[in-house]
Amino acid sequence: MPGNKRKYDVIVFGATGVTGKYVVEELAVNHDDIKWAIAGRNPEKLRTVLKEVGDEINKNLNAIEIIEADVSNDDSLSEMCKSASVLINCVGPYRFSGEKVAGFCVQNKTHCVDVSGEPQFLETVQLKYFEQAKEQGIYIVGSCGFDSIPCDLGIETVRKKFDGDLNSVETFLIADQPPGTTVNFATWQSAIHGLAHAHELKPLRKALKEKIFPKPLPATNYKLKTRPYLFKSKEAEGWCVPFIGSDRSVVMRSQMYNYQFKNERPVQVQTYMRAKSLIAAIATLVMGAIFMFMTKFALGRDLLEKFPELFSLGVFSRTPPKREKASSGSFTIIFNASGWSEKLSDPSDKHTQKPDKTVTAVLKGPDPGYITTAICIVNSAVIILKEKEKLPLSGGVFTPAVAFTDTSLLMKLEDRGIKLTFK
Repeated sequence: MPGNKRKYDVIVFGATGVTGKYVVEELAVNHDDIKWAIAGRNPEKLRTVLKEVGDEINKNLNAIEIIEADVSNDDSLSEMCKSASVLINCVGPYRFSGEKVAGFCVQNKTHCVDVSGEPQFLETVQLKYFEQAKEQGIYIVGSCGFDSIPCDLGIETVRKKFDGDLNSVETFLIADQPPGTTVNFATWQSAIHGLAHAHELKPLRKALKEKIFPKPLPATNYKLKTRPYLFKSKEAEGWCVPFIGSDRSVVMRSQMYNYQFKNERPVQVQTYMRAKSLIAAIATLVMGAIFMFMTKFALGRDLLEKFPELFSLGVFSRTPPKREKASSGSFTIIFNASGWSEKLSDPSDKHTQKPDKTVTAVLKGPDPGYITTAICIVNSAVIILKEKEKLPLSGGVFTPAVAFTDTSLLMKLEDRGIKLTFK
């Protein structure tokens, strides 16, 4: 195992970013038992991060070592990867350098986790490096932040606890953020470029299915219906719109893996988000339509990048979010699960009766964008360090639910305030 030979258990790459700072804090406060360092292209800024986080938590972090690494310098990336058992990659948008970093991790037998919510990047890395990572005995696990551990691991837990055959799950995200809360600019950039290149997903997914998931998912007599763009939900007790984050695409790859490699019945999934009011829901849809239109041409993308506050109604900003805002935020995800009490012997067998069983689970946690993300990714890295023998196959590129289903990750998250309960 790399962890027995490397200088550091964990390196945080991109520690000067907004997410990176919260990751540093999570490590400094809750993980004294592992040896970690921080990396980035500007040592002076890295030292400033250690000073700022240290002052915030009243702890001297001068002993934490600093590594100079730049995505434009291959030698620096290679040396960084050689030094770590697990790399926490916080450098986004991931479409610009994430694949390169993953490649150096595979080459140097270094496990890697990231907080990407970019389906094209995540699926490209799985397609390109799945077999190589398996051969090298290392694990690359993407989307280990709020995108998409709560949703992916939540559905996996519901599936395991569902006594019978689970057919479908609808998720409803409720974000409780104080007024003035903003999301960092890198997330906005990721969305802009993700939608601009959305047409590239179809051939990518075709190749992914041919190479890694060749067994077609079985048909079902009871398809999960997609709700309207705007609807009032009794489950979420409010007006809802589709959630266009990466959760569903991540969960679907988990379902394909479970069917392909474990012969488990795949679950249909739809994801939604509750707005604060009917007016807010309508505004979200209108601005979403404008956003999607503008990503289709260069001038539109330039305007979106120059004026994130204007085109997101203040949700996204170039100015880092204030700490007190994040500290008072929280989220809830409601899982509305439906299926059958009877469990058929083969997952490809079709039920002839309508689903006769429902289960509701609720996942709650602190601020989703930063605090929950930091908790999730740091504990994912620690799990790879300490419970590698419980991870699937001998290595590979996985979704969180596939990678961590047999580990204690959910328990660790519950210890940090991210709790799943069943009604």
